[in-house]
Amino acid sequence: MFFQNQKCIALISVHGDPSAEIGKEEAGGQNVYVRQVGEALSRQGWQVDMFTRSSDPNQAPIVQHNERCRTIRITAGPQTFIPRDELFEYLPTFVQGFLKFQHQSGLQYRVLHTNYWLSSWVGMQLKKVLGVPQVHTYHSLGAVKYQSVPTVPIIATTRLDVEKTLLETAERVVATSPQEKEHMRSLVSSKGMIDIIPCGTDISHFGSISRQDARKTLGIAADEKVVLYVGRFDPRKGIETLVRAMGRSSLRDSGKLRLIIGGGSRPGESDGRERERIESIVAELGLAEFTEFPGRLSPSILPIYYGAADVSVVPSHYEPFGLVAIEAMACRIPVVASDVGGLQFTVRSEETGLLAPPKDDEAFAAAIDRILTNPEWQFQLGQQARLHVEEKFSWDGVANQLSQLYLNLSKQPTKAVELAAVSA
Repeated sequence: MFFQNQKCIALISVHGDPSAEIGKEEAGGQNVYVRQVGEALSRQGWQVDMFTRSSDPNQAPIVQHNERCRTIRITAGPQTFIPRDELFEYLPTFVQGFLKFQHQSGLQYRVLHTNYWLSSWVGMQLKKVLGVPQVHTYHSLGAVKYQSVPTVPIIATTRLDVEKTLLETAERVVATSPQEKEHMRSLVSSKGMIDIIPCGTDISHFGSISRQDARKTLGIAADEKVVLYVGRFDPRKGIETLVRAMGRSSLRDSGKLRLIIGGGSRPGESDGRERERIESIVAELGLAEFTEFPGRLSPSILPIYYGAADVSVVPSHYEPFGLVAIEAMACRIPVVASDVGGLQFTVRSEETGLLAPPKDDEAFAAAIDRILTNPEWQFQLGQQARLHVEEKFSWDGVANQLSQLYLNLSKQPTKAVELAAVSA
């Protein structure tokens, strides 16, 4: 039950439903972040409402996660899946839906914490009406993303303008790594207040199963060398780099190599098409015999796949943080990741894994082989990885830092700024 006089926080994630099944179309690290932060904040005494857009008329309008934390789905535009680059026109309706819900419930939110640029626009409009402070987490910067895509979408100019205005007007922006903060300063604006608070992971959930038990459950022999990818099927995730690296591996003809590419996909939609493209490359390179696509990995089974792996690979073209990396490291699995963005912060090269240049399949092959052919070093990297995560990346620790930030900001006057330049 939610009470008006309690500490109330609104987490806004327009396109990333905190209740969605992770691994489905456009359901990834942001969804995990909002859900886990929300639940961890609720354990610290906050009443947490997580607002997202309804994408299916059969979805429950409210999902109660625990006594103090729930997801609220706002109808804004057609109740169907809409790609994030096509959602901007529906944001004014989302704002009105939020205000209607708040009025009907009688709640007073002390802080708005928005996630991704779409939600930041929503938060800036709400701040003008409600006069409460806004905290923002970007999750991805347009200024970085558009450097790595062949075709820049029509919405790019709007997104870049919104991201700049947000940085200069929000009471606080949360960068999840020093690298992300540096990108904000060099590519977005020299103005604005930025704190570094990392993403987290559930250190009791990840790392809870032994290697022997994990492999027994999945039917993987003790002497197999298992390379694991976990994530969405999206060209920017660099799965092609991993597959081509496996084609170069010195172990490809050993009969002991196994490549697992885990993630959800829907036939005919963008992630389904990307999976089909990756499968065609696997076939072209003659890797089908030792490559498997188990599909979406549910939260309950994901630690088993991590536990069974020898190395987890995160070959993204860019990641502001890299949640998969810390999940794997929590399971004592070394990580080979792209030397970009937040992965430079989460993965300590030569200590918890290795970093390689993005899109460089030769470098990824060398890094993966280096770990797989040195079992003692692999074990050492895994142990150091677990300690690294325990020290830096628990959700309760993240929530504690955010809670202190919210409390400090709620005592300060909200910035009075003119946001007409980005109004719909």
